[in-house]
Amino acid sequence: MNGIKLKDQPASERPRERLAAYGADALSNAELLAILLRTGLKGTNVVEIGRQLIQKYVSLQALAQASIEDLKKVKGIGRDKAVTLAAAFALARKMAEEIRREPLLLDTPDAIAGLLREDARLRQVETFQVVLLNTRRRLIEITRISEGTLDTLLVHPREVFKPAISANAAAIVLTHNHPSGDPTPSEADIKVTRDLIRAGQLLKIDVLDHVILGRASQDRPKDYVSLRELGYWAGF
Repeated sequence: MNGIKLKDQPASERPRERLAAYGADALSNAELLAILLRTGLKGTNVVEIGRQLIQKYVSLQALAQASIEDLKKVKGIGRDKAVTLAAAFALARKMAEEIRREPLLLDTPDAIAGLLREDARLRQVETFQVVLLNTRRRLIEITRISEGTLDTLLVHPREVFKPAISANAAAIVLTHNHPSGDPTPSEADIKVTRDLIRAGQLLKIDVLDHVILGRASQDRPKDYVSLRELGYWAGF
């Protein structure tokens, strides 16, 4: 489509008109980016610039992490377009934060994963967080406990349960991400989980689960694992 301007395309092929007619889900990532970018270089279809971005960064996650200076290195992306993209991804993150603040019912590992998935995708190091719940298993708040390297995470029961006690939480869910994409628990993950279950029993605060987030793959349809579902709560 190089050399064909959007205004010269049939209305049914223009991203804005297609979105209005069929909804955002009918558009490709490149077309959605084209709507944000608005116009391209002379003789360049703006959808092609969107395709170049997808080709360069492969995933929306990587694109969201790109700096304005990095975005400007893509042909057709100037300062204004780079700022527009950064603003769009920032709004998406803020919307996810708003959703997180609502009193959600979090009584399944799938619900926990849904709450934290977008945030976890942008993290490049392991981040251990605790989801604080009331007696009805609804969200009180999410507290970040620690950050580690890709394979090292330090967690102390005192730091985990201090915010739970302060918030008068009835239960907690342990969560962290594996930036490698494989959510399979390590021996350290299992040991930390068992130690915190025991500490919770002493404090009368239920540790309901430990959800590890990664990425789905062809062999692994879920992008998370639940240590409770894997049987690590047996015997407690």
